[in-house]
This record gives sequence, structure tokens and C-alpha cells, in this order.
Amino acid sequence: MRRPVKNRNQPGPDEIYGSVKVSKLINYVMERGKKDTARKIVYKVMEELKKDGDPVALLEQALENASPTVEVRSRRVGGANYQVPREVNPNRKLALGLRWIVEAAEGTKGKPMNESLLTELKAAIKNEGVAVTKKETTHRMAEANKAFAHFAW
Repeated sequence: MRRPVKNRNQPGPDEIYGSVKVSKLINYVMERGKKDTARKIVYKVMEELKKDGDPVALLEQALENASPTVEVRSRRVGGANYQVPREVNPNRKLALGLRWIVEAAEGTKGKPMNESLLTELKAAIKNEGVAVTKKETTHRMAEANKAFAHFAW
């Protein structure tokens, strides 16, 4: 049995918005340790979101719409593998939402990252886009495998 994780390294709140979620988004956007570049990208996006309202609130709304509440985990029972639906830990929920939004933005080729990230965030706010589709697919899989919920550990 795995031992519980005691103290995870949490990033501090970012300098401009004072939000931990914004600093986590910066870390997810960052590639090859280029944090300054990632900051510039995220802050450009946040400036554009300012036109629609409070950018931190809009980011949280997008994350809420793109983060799953249930997921399926593989469980081996008597020689067969079952996809067992489980509730998602809040830390993992945030991580999956951020990861799916950033991956969807990276998947848009031919546009600068700040434009594609802005597009994906705006789509997630409206409950549309690749990240929200991924969430809905995950929920559909969990719903389809609801019969195996009694195998949850």
C-alpha cells in the first residue's frame, strides 16, 4: 500500500494577481524551465480576459467547467480488468483541468500560444472546447462503468 504524500511543494501566489491558480497555470505553460516566457504568455492572456471581467474569476470558471468530478481507474479483479468510476481528489481535479486546457491550447498549431490559450479559456468559460469535451468523455465513461462502482477500494 502506498504511503500518503505528506507535504507537497505548493507554488506561491503570483505577483500580479495574488492567485495560486494563476501561478500553477504559469507552471503548466512553462517549457524547458523558461518561466519568464510562460509568465509573459499567461499575463497577456489575463490582460485580454480583463476586457470580459475579473480575469481570476474567469480563469476559475474555465477550470470549473474543464475539471472532472469523476474518473475511471483500472482495477484488476479475478483475472479481469474493470474500469471503476471514482471521485476525483480536489488537487487532481485542478491539475487535470489545467493540464487539459494547456494541452488543448498546445494542440492548436499555427497560432501563438497566448492566442490559442485565450481561445481555449474562453471556450471553457462557455462550456465548449477540447478540454470540456475531454471532461464530458471522462464523465460518460464513468457513467457507463457505474455497474463496477462496488469494486472501488
